[in-house]
This record gives sequence, structure tokens and C-alpha cells, in this order.
Amino acid sequence: MSQILIAEDESRIAAFIAKGLRANGFIPTIASDAKETLNLAIGNNFDLLILDLGLPGKDGLEVLEEIRGQGENLAVIILTARDDINDKVAGLEGGADDYMTKPFRFEELLARIKLRLRDSQTSQSREEHILSAGNVLLDLRTRKARVCGDTIDLPAREFTLAETLFRHPGQVMSREQLLDRVWGYDYDPGSNIVDVYIGYLRKKLGNELIETVRGMGYRLRR
Repeated sequence: MSQILIAEDESRIAAFIAKGLRANGFIPTIASDAKETLNLAIGNNFDLLILDLGLPGKDGLEVLEEIRGQGENLAVIILTARDDINDKVAGLEGGADDYMTKPFRFEELLARIKLRLRDSQTSQSREEHILSAGNVLLDLRTRKARVCGDTIDLPAREFTLAETLFRHPGQVMSREQLLDRVWGYDYDPGSNIVDVYIGYLRKKLGNELIETVRGMGYRLRR
């Protein structure tokens, strides 16, 4: 069963989420402030973090930055009352996988949790933390890429896009699939953001690595 960390200082909300998760077969743990969240999130093999940005002790975006800085690649869903677009962009670019605002419906939160866990239920062997294609390696622990031995820093969104493609080598992934898996529910299907980020990856990882399949999407060359 997947273990989920709930970082939420409002006890009523935390208890509500925990109860719903238990009813759906998950194992929830509650952290009520920033320090407790960091202590639990780093090195304790949680599968997913539900993160409130208004935690006592430290802003949730700083908490997220520290977690990613420690190489933790657990899925993160921000659940917060902040609905400003700048906060949303900062959260997603800072390494969150999804962003929801309060008030919320538990059914939608559950759907997003299942989506984020769907492709991350892997064993903890060393081999599964290194993905490769050609002369490019992705290290899922450090969240960095290596090209011909040189380390390449990728922002969170670029790394997640690369990881999605590397997990499906040779498979054509449509723009809609990539939007769903990398950006979540909140982007217009007609947006060109996938094409823009593919361009970023090609510049950093090599133009020949990612193939455009006209009218269908993108494919990582084997």
C-alpha cells in the first residue's frame, strides 16, 4: 500500500484527508508544521506528499525546495488556499507535480493522487533509479541528467518531462498524454507548452534524442 504524507496544520482538514485515504487503501501520516514535514519527507520512503503552503515554521515552497534539494523524488501535490497564479507557477516550477486550491472535493484529490502514483510504483533497486537512452542518463535520485559524462541541471518540469519519455522508449506519446502526466489537469489541451519544453530538452540533451512523429506527438529514440 502506498504511504502518503499529509503536511497540513489545520487538524480538521488533515483528519478529513487521512480518513478518506485510509478508506481507499492508503497509509496516511500527518505532519502539522514545516520541521516535522521535512523530518518525515526526507529519507522515509513516502510515495506522495500533500503539501499545504501555509505551514507554521517555514513557507511550503521552501519546504518543497529542501525536499527536492535532498534528492527526494516522491510525488508532491500542493493543496493550499493560495490561488494566485504566481504561487501556482512557483510551486510547479519548484518541483510540485500538481496544484489544487481550497476548498476542494476529496474525489478530485483522490483522482489526482492515483494519477501521480500510477507511474511511480517501482521497486527500490539501484537500476530503476537510472534511466538511459543513447549517451544520456537520468538519475532519479539526484534529479540530474548526464550527457557523455557531463552533468546537466534540469528544472523540475523539464526533468519530469524527460523522465516520462525515458520511461516509454520507442513509444509515441501524444501532447495530451504529456500534458496530463507532466502538467496535470490545469493546462489547456491546445497549449503549445509541450512543444516549448521539448525544445528545451533537445538543446540540453541532444537534438536527435527526441523524435517528432508528425500529427501524433513525440518519441524517445531507443
